[in-house]
Amino acid sequence: MSPIYPLATSSWDQAEQDALQRVIDSDMYSMGPEVRAFEEEFAAHFGSKHAVMVNSGSSANLLMLAALRYTKNDDLRLMPGDEIIVPAVSWSTTYYPLQQYGLRLKFVDIDRATLNYDLNALEAAISDKTRALMVVNLLGNPNDFAVLQALCAPRGIVMIEDNCESMGASFDGKQAGTFGVMGSYSSFFSHHISTMEGGMVTCDDEELYHVMLSLRAHGWTRNLPKFNHVTGEKSEDPFEESFRFVLPGYNLRPLEMSGALGREQLKKLPDLIKGRRANGALVQAQLGNHAKFAIQQEIGCSSWFGFSLVIREGCGLARADLVKQLLAKGFECRPIVAGNFAKNQVMQYFDYEIHGSLNNADYIDANGLFVGNHHYPIPEAVEALAAI
Repeated sequence: MSPIYPLATSSWDQAEQDALQRVIDSDMYSMGPEVRAFEEEFAAHFGSKHAVMVNSGSSANLLMLAALRYTKNDDLRLMPGDEIIVPAVSWSTTYYPLQQYGLRLKFVDIDRATLNYDLNALEAAISDKTRALMVVNLLGNPNDFAVLQALCAPRGIVMIEDNCESMGASFDGKQAGTFGVMGSYSSFFSHHISTMEGGMVTCDDEELYHVMLSLRAHGWTRNLPKFNHVTGEKSEDPFEESFRFVLPGYNLRPLEMSGALGREQLKKLPDLIKGRRANGALVQAQLGNHAKFAIQQEIGCSSWFGFSLVIREGCGLARADLVKQLLAKGFECRPIVAGNFAKNQVMQYFDYEIHGSLNNADYIDANGLFVGNHHYPIPEAVEALAAI
């Protein structure tokens, strides 16, 4: 039986169907003009100079890390063994590219209220060895970037953002995903916009942009402009440039259909976020002082990917019982992302350390979950949660 209150629902209508038909009629299915147009429109919407579309948010994270490995900029380049600080709670593919490029991860605890960095723990974790900071905006909630920039800028720490769950969030009027040197986004079905599968990286640095254009498609020169920061100048011979490989890249290219869908979804994004924020305000009003669980404390303007419920200590409610109650009421629910990621068996393949304790990550790992949010009003769902 389908859930009454699912984790995600579609925001497609005739516009998306027409976009798909437009691509079918063009008979061009691999990355082409629709993808390029979506990239330009996406960058303009979020206030970035450049955007590179890929086939998933996970690939967006991979592309960011690859670009930082192969940049010629000494101030940005990350090398094997460099220390990067990460939050203890995020999705697996926040961490995997860091491992794959040989970085040493330092796990820092989260704040139990915001689910983002515990800022005091983060400041204490920074050392002379810290080369980079991975910022994860969890469940739509932006980090306190005023604090993060004050910690990073004077020390020359490279800040990057995994913004895959927080498209449309903002802090002090600036879009999440645009504070670091690069930011990643996801347009998977369950996220703020859907291109079936898809991801994006934004940046203002032209060299990083050119590096990503090459790395995204086999490491070849074909998609680079004539004058670029990777090869300097391309030849005038398109035949010679068609299979000229200059970086150890991947095939992360999106489908042309995904680009066409993204263009239509981006037009709707302001209203989609408006609807999610209206639901967020309702949740804050009705569940903010719930006796049995706490909701996420908003930083800046959240885009409310979903609604976390963290069981209050001493209330007598076990998470397994909460899951049963939610299922009985028709809710889909999931753990809060991957919980404390450092407890996973896959860590045997990582070079890492844990700063201090991860008590808050452990707590939400055992006592937290989240339910879905949507772009349309959900008063019945909020009332059902309030009645627990």
